[in-house]
Amino acid sequence: MGFLDRFLKAPSWGVHPEDHKRPAADAPLRLFPSPERVFMPLSQHVGGAARPIVLVGQKVLKGQLIAEAQGNISAPIHAPVSGTISAVGEVTAPHPSGLPFKAITIESDGQDRWIETDPLADPFAATPEEVARRSALAGVVGLGGATFPSAVKFALGKRLKVGTLIVNGGECEPYLSSDDRIMRDFPEQVVDGARIVMHAIGASEALVGIEDNKPEAIAAMRKAAEPYPEVKIRPVPARYPMGSDKQLIQTLTGKEVPSDARAAEVGVLVHNVSTCAAVHKAIRLGHPLVERIVTLNGGAIATPGNVYAPLGTMISDLLAFVGLKEAPSRLILGGPMMGTPLLHDRIPIVKGASGILAFDAAEAFVPEAGPCIRCGNCTKACPMGLLPLEMAARIRVGDLEGAEAYALQDCISCGCCAYVCPSHIPLVQYFSHAKGELTNAERTKLRTDATKRLAEAKTARIERENREKAEAAARRKAEREAAKAAAAPAATPVAEQTQGASA
Repeated sequence: MGFLDRFLKAPSWGVHPEDHKRPAADAPLRLFPSPERVFMPLSQHVGGAARPIVLVGQKVLKGQLIAEAQGNISAPIHAPVSGTISAVGEVTAPHPSGLPFKAITIESDGQDRWIETDPLADPFAATPEEVARRSALAGVVGLGGATFPSAVKFALGKRLKVGTLIVNGGECEPYLSSDDRIMRDFPEQVVDGARIVMHAIGASEALVGIEDNKPEAIAAMRKAAEPYPEVKIRPVPARYPMGSDKQLIQTLTGKEVPSDARAAEVGVLVHNVSTCAAVHKAIRLGHPLVERIVTLNGGAIATPGNVYAPLGTMISDLLAFVGLKEAPSRLILGGPMMGTPLLHDRIPIVKGASGILAFDAAEAFVPEAGPCIRCGNCTKACPMGLLPLEMAARIRVGDLEGAEAYALQDCISCGCCAYVCPSHIPLVQYFSHAKGELTNAERTKLRTDATKRLAEAKTARIERENREKAEAAARRKAEREAAKAAAAPAATPVAEQTQGASA
């Protein structure tokens, strides 16, 4: 299939929900004023949590390092405002459980005084390793939601000799438009960041995939990319989940990433448009990742739109900034298909927070689930080519291994199957539950195996020690007996001489 044919033919997988992106996407980008305080969680990325290096009462500047990365896969945390460290404690995690996690609280002085920065004047004269190092020090992670440390992906792409960088501007989730706005308002940053990433991984081209329901973003990006023929803007069909890495790779390149492989293994690396803009700031300006564009949308919001806000800002402060028409019936961090339901609004935004949705009662309504009628709609919609109805049937009877045999682990939790289900079965919850149970079972097995190995090693050690003791005892006994045997012949002539003398 030729290049144009791939784009003219709509994909057979996925769904086409109402996007609900406007008027939020068309509203001018607003700058959020410096909040009174921010709460910077230490876990805003995949991998190990950052380690605090500041003390309560310490003065900090905007962009100053306040927590350093720990381990190979981790990312540092920087102050998003200038002010004073007021606490190193716990805040509610952006997770349905509402469990606490550690965060650094900063009382803002309202001045937003920056640290002295160290920009790289010509990134293309620097080594790829230097670009990766600076990106790592700036705390840049994937801003599309995965939050994987970008420098680690740079190193992987360089090692596997990736030839194509795919810049993900799909943003297929309904309601969200933060990536749309960054392409409209800062296209030069996105293009420059993409070129810097290309240099860091050794790629020869960049394909920027943008869904065709974003004409303004496409036009702005084409204009910004005109001087750089290696950066190609590629409109793709607006179909969910086009923004998923594997689906975008297949649409743009025709390559299929095997279920047990990474994209880099087929010569492709994917970075989000907002991530590319963050790389631009980290390298060209020396600015660490301390702020981002967040979509605020949903029926409960008075003035939906996109807000440029410091990380660590409380969701309650953002909702007060845009105004509420009514108390939200449901709060979601991210999009409605793959986002995270929140228990309340006293939660800070993090690096991966692309949007906050405040749904009214109509949007939050969830129909009651009915029995499966085996219509096959879920199978047709699945972008991974799975059989959701078969997996769900096995999960319902507790046959998790049977569900796993149907490639349960390949499910990307996009929600297409649940969206098209006429019985409103919460299929994604089934699959998430099953994957969690299988993960726990695997961890339990690993712990059991480790305990068994330790017990066997202990038994072997005790047996070895007992054997060595027995052997040592046997040697000592043999030595004593040998000594006695050696002494006995010498004693006989003496005795005989004594007897002779007496005679």
